[in-house]
This record gives sequence, C-alpha cells and structure tokens, in this order.
Amino acid sequence: MSYKQHNEAKVQDCSKPLPTIGGVEPVDTGLADIIDSDAPIEVIATGFSWTEGPAWDVQRDQLYFSDIPENRIYVWKSISGLSIFLEPGGRENPEGNEFAMPGTNGLFMSDDDTLLICNQDARSVDRLHLRNMSRTVVAANLEGAAFNSPNDVISSLSGYVYFTDPPFGLKQREPYVGMELDFHGVYRVNLDGRVYADVQDMSFPNGLVFTPDEQYLYVSQSDKKSQIIKKFAVKSDGSLGAGRVFFDAIGFSVAGSPGLPDGMTVDAKGNLFATVAGGVAVISPVGTLLGRIATGKATANCTFGEDGHSLFITAHDTLLRVRTKTRGLGFEECRAKKNS
Repeated sequence: MSYKQHNEAKVQDCSKPLPTIGGVEPVDTGLADIIDSDAPIEVIATGFSWTEGPAWDVQRDQLYFSDIPENRIYVWKSISGLSIFLEPGGRENPEGNEFAMPGTNGLFMSDDDTLLICNQDARSVDRLHLRNMSRTVVAANLEGAAFNSPNDVISSLSGYVYFTDPPFGLKQREPYVGMELDFHGVYRVNLDGRVYADVQDMSFPNGLVFTPDEQYLYVSQSDKKSQIIKKFAVKSDGSLGAGRVFFDAIGFSVAGSPGLPDGMTVDAKGNLFATVAGGVAVISPVGTLLGRIATGKATANCTFGEDGHSLFITAHDTLLRVRTKTRGLGFEECRAKKNS
C-alpha cells in the first residue's frame, strides 16, 4: 500500500533559538499561575499536511503524532528530532472500503505500553503493542454496523476505552456517503470488548479527556453553529451519565480565527487546555476562561510532554511547543514508575 507524499516535513534545530508564532492572550488573572504571558510558542517542526493526535510516551521520552493526509505517524524526540514512526499509519480494511480516506487521527498512550490509534482506513480503533509492534483491533463496528470515522480516543485507569465517531474521515462530505449509523456517537469499549454507544445526541463529537479524578469526561463538539464542550458524569460501571454544556467556544470563531473545538488535555490541577478557533483555550475546572494560547492557525490537538511542563500543540501544518508553569496530569507518577 503506498500513498502520494504531498508535503515534506522539516524539523527545526532545537540546539538553536526556535522560530515562534502567535502569543499568549490572558483573559483572567488566574492564567498567570499557569503560563507566562510572554511564553514563546515554538515551532518544533513544519511542512506537514494536517497534524493531529499528539501522545507522549513517558517511558521512551518521545512524542507520537499523526499527519492524517500523508497517512503517517511521526515520532519526535528532543535529543534526535523528527522521524517517521509508522508508514502507512492506517491499517487497511481487509474487506476494502471505498468510503474512507486513508490515515490516522487521534492517538493515546495507555498505561500498558500500547498506543491506541484512531484508524480512518478501517474505520476502527486499533491498539499498537510497542514492544513488538503487533497491532490488534479494539473496536470495529457497533452490532455489525461500521463506525463513521473514529476521531479521538482515551483509556481510563480501569481499562475502559472511549472514542468519538464523527464522519470527518469519510471521502465525501455534506452529504457524508458511506455512513451505516444514523448518529455520531461517543463510544465505550468494556474490558470484555463489548461496545456501547453512550452518547448519541451530539452533532459532531470530537476531542475527549477526563478530569483528573476520572469522575467526568469532557467531549468537544466541532460544529460551526454549536462550538461547545460538554461534561459527562462517569458512572461506576464506566458508562456515561447525562451531559451538560461546560464551555461555549463560539466567541473565538466570531473573532475570525480559523478552526473549531477539537482535541483537549488537562493539567494536574484540573485546568482544561482545549483547542478552539485560533489556538488553545485555558479553562479553569469551574469553567472560567483564563486565556488563549493563540497560534493563528486551525489548531487540532494538544498534550503535555517532556518533564510535564511542555505543552505540545498540533496546529495545521506545524508541531508547536510552549512551556508552562503548570504540569500535565500524571507526570510525577509516571516518572516515579520509570525510575523505580
């Protein structure tokens, strides 16, 4: 299987001052405890088609991310730079699939040393076992009906896998051709492999992330008319309860910035870093907008990495990094495990 390469990625020399873009836009005084207003947004690498799905591997000190149109998963290390990790990134549907575009979208590093992959090619969620690079399917359909296009994925500490399923990975849009389901869901995969559609009433669910205690799940909606982030209670059996609107991001779009709500991450104190039009909004645990890390680009996703104080951002054709005062969730625990 081969794919035409449209863009040639270029990694920046991290031993020299890196080029920067955008800037930090404070809205609330609380942002000062999280990130400096003059923190540079560094361009780590550029020349991609559309970057997505950043996931940090604590054990190997490296970042994985997708370039969807090029059907590649890249890896970036601070000591050695950028290289291709997996090509093609998507696993082809064995039965053939004329409706889906090739490529991978969201990625998530699980505690069991596996990488969860949203695979557009097969309209599935896959698991890549990093020790031997073997690949298995986590979820491929709902009661025989193909998913639309798994977009973002996360795993709980209990082992449940959750993913969103808008139709953005289908070749034809508006109308989307090839859909076998009449909704765009948020799914849960139980430990026994059973798949449940916990949310069926969001127009275009996209990014998702837990609160630090995993009592709630945030889900963003990439809808031009309804740019919201919802918050769902997580029940004891892993299923999702009723959701409520946690944050409305449409104001960023009105200002003329490109993009829509997409991927998200949280810090150790529960502050939400959510991609919105033109960058990454920083939102307190109670829903107060603290500010925006403005990239000036349609921004797809973000995650913490390195020592936990680096926020990596995938924005259109670039991979960005900004240093924060706050620390990403779980980094102290992960470092302790690594050094034990």
